[in-house]
Amino acid sequence: QVQLVESGGGLVQSGGSLRLSCAASGSIFGISGMGWYRQAPGNQRELVARITSGGSTNYGDAVNGRFTISRDNAKNTVNLHMNNLKPEDTAVYYCNVQIRRGIGFDDYWGQGTQVTVSS
Repeated sequence: QVQLVESGGGLVQSGGSLRLSCAASGSIFGISGMGWYRQAPGNQRELVARITSGGSTNYGDAVNGRFTISRDNAKNTVNLHMNNLKPEDTAVYYCNVQIRRGIGFDDYWGQGTQVTVSS
């Protein structure tokens, strides 16, 4: 079994900053990509940021330049630093981790953490 525990969400004013963290634990023999997605009410889940095992990153257009993703391979954690937050960043943020299973990888999702940005 694998557990993903997210932390760091909350309420912040427009222009403020938050840091999200996600820690993976359990039966882990290797992790490939790690990332963050978000879903606002009435919207589809969308990519926020992803990072490969080698450290390459990609960001959703809406957050590029404001958010920074990082990972600690030794601790199986992925972090998201969010700066200059806007009301439209309000959503539930989900951690995603690809964990090796045999010759392939399985996707695991966190429970979600609420981020609310007030104007």
